[in-house]
Amino acid sequence: MSAETKNLHAIDRAVTDGKLLAQAAKNIRALLPGAPSDLYSRAINELVAADEWAELNDRFYKTLEFGTGGLRGRTIGKIVTAAERGREAESDRPEFPCVGTNAMNFYNVSRATQGLVAYVQEWNAKQVVGRAGLASGSRPTNRPKLVIAHDTRFFSKEFTELAAKVASENGCDACIFDGPRSTPELSFAVRHSNASGGIVITASHNPPHDNGYKVYFADGAQVVEPHAGSIIEKVNTIASETYEPLPKDRQGAVTTLGHDVDEAYQERLATLIVNPTVVRAAKSLRIVFTPLHGTGSVTLKPILKRLDFNFEIVAEQDRFDPRFPTVKSPNPENAEALQMGIALAQQNNSDLVIATDPDCDRLGVAVRSSTGAMKLISGNQIGSLLAYYRIKTLFDIGVLNKDNASHAVIIKTFVTTDLQKAIAEHYGLRCVETLTGFKYFGAKLEKYEHALPAEVRQKYRRLSEEETRTARLAHSSFYVFGSEESYGYSGADFVRDKDGNAGAIMFCELAAYAKSRNQTVDQLLDEIFLIFGYFAEKNASLYFEGAEGAGKIAQLLESYASAPPAKMHGAKVTRITNFEMETIRDVEGEEIPREKMSIFELEDRTRIAVRGSGTEPKIKYYIFAQRRPEKGKFSAEQLEKIKMEIDERLERLWDSIQRDVHARLAR
Repeated sequence: MSAETKNLHAIDRAVTDGKLLAQAAKNIRALLPGAPSDLYSRAINELVAADEWAELNDRFYKTLEFGTGGLRGRTIGKIVTAAERGREAESDRPEFPCVGTNAMNFYNVSRATQGLVAYVQEWNAKQVVGRAGLASGSRPTNRPKLVIAHDTRFFSKEFTELAAKVASENGCDACIFDGPRSTPELSFAVRHSNASGGIVITASHNPPHDNGYKVYFADGAQVVEPHAGSIIEKVNTIASETYEPLPKDRQGAVTTLGHDVDEAYQERLATLIVNPTVVRAAKSLRIVFTPLHGTGSVTLKPILKRLDFNFEIVAEQDRFDPRFPTVKSPNPENAEALQMGIALAQQNNSDLVIATDPDCDRLGVAVRSSTGAMKLISGNQIGSLLAYYRIKTLFDIGVLNKDNASHAVIIKTFVTTDLQKAIAEHYGLRCVETLTGFKYFGAKLEKYEHALPAEVRQKYRRLSEEETRTARLAHSSFYVFGSEESYGYSGADFVRDKDGNAGAIMFCELAAYAKSRNQTVDQLLDEIFLIFGYFAEKNASLYFEGAEGAGKIAQLLESYASAPPAKMHGAKVTRITNFEMETIRDVEGEEIPREKMSIFELEDRTRIAVRGSGTEPKIKYYIFAQRRPEKGKFSAEQLEKIKMEIDERLERLWDSIQRDVHARLAR
């Protein structure tokens, strides 16, 4: 009996003994016949021989799902087999990515790209027929085109090259960059190149062992329905990473994009400054920037120089390194990730620290406070500051006024602070709320673009920002700002995703504005609280990894829907919104897609939202509290007292929620 046969028998016994999930065994058997080499069998055999059933369950309990955002998962296993290690040393990246159906590897990248190409070709053919009036069954005369970018993570370059190869050999042109680029630049490049879609290889701010694959459509936004479901169907029909390439004369070309795309993106970013005189007048503003070993340095360094900001960079974090060795996590939401930047700011008496994650779609901030210490600003607070400054300034300079304000809009997610809604409504702007994910922002921006007259739409991408703004204010909706609590921001529609480059530029201008008024940023935030009321939030997560963890997350989400709490920390639940079961519409009358999310509103106006993360193995909780002045404004003394009361309540409520979680899992 061969070693491989023995291992297959061992797999069967493990299923019988309850050590290995039946679905994991099924996926192992399905993977092996189409394997392009013996790598898969050698890696699996090692794990079987070592009785590493938990590792096999995690790798094979499902096929990595191509969801509406694409793929994301481990590209380096918890256990690295000798087969995967290959010729590389223990201290280096393995030679091959993690073997498994539930892993980010060549198998899943190939399948995803094959499915995406199949859908894009169908869609492109319909567009060509519609434009040219071709007879049914005629072959389109132009090929679809995909733009592909990648960040600095392990295997990102190799996955990009594979995606481009698969796309071209299956009949698509593929455009790649000459090195790492940010996710927002990929979104921009899709629109700038008039491509059929785009791919970015990134796991954003996830740990070093992860990677991912995000899909964008022709509008430059992540795919939404009906495209998302149709792409998923295509991917799910593809069982193997191998395929038969088209004949050479029907294959697409792989080309490298020039730096003209970088320059065009930077030119648009420069237009985000709404009041250049504020920037010019605040030369004393000192900024520290860290890209956390990611793509932020590619664009932010040159654009900050172009805009003449006074900044320095954290040298140790200004190099591409997929290990992210100077931080526990390359996530600017976490205080620890900004510590080297804060230390440099303290040393040089800087006013502001800005940090971007590996694919530069998120921004974290620390500011010098009124006490002289460096202070972290939450994602909700960053967004509220930017919303207030940008709206107020657009009124001050005459772009917005009481007559056209109803044509202006900000967008936020349901789990982002209501302070932004209060600010927008105060100025007469519309505040649209979406589910979490900038793909929903992108869908709104596409809707606003389609509302423009046909003659404007035809040349829209070639118009200047001022020209597009004029057209939107006259005929559609002018998008002023967008924000989600998880440190994602956008200030224009030339990028259809959150943009750390844009967020950094906008926040630097805001800090310059505060400096020009002899204020610190936290003093400006208090000024906003005094006007609109105190809004505070606590965001927290509970992690549950692997196959067992996925079951716990599903159990919790189901329990909140079937057995919602009647009280939370002694306060009666007065309203429950179940986004999976109810029909919910936004302020523009559009139906919100169904999602496993519940929001509980308490009698004291506190709100608690709970949902599963779309990118990490965790369940997320968002707790919101507010206190508004009954008449006029709060006094400074009242504000400080209210801050203490509400912040303490948020902490007690989170403690209560955690106790309830343990009880729900024990049922």
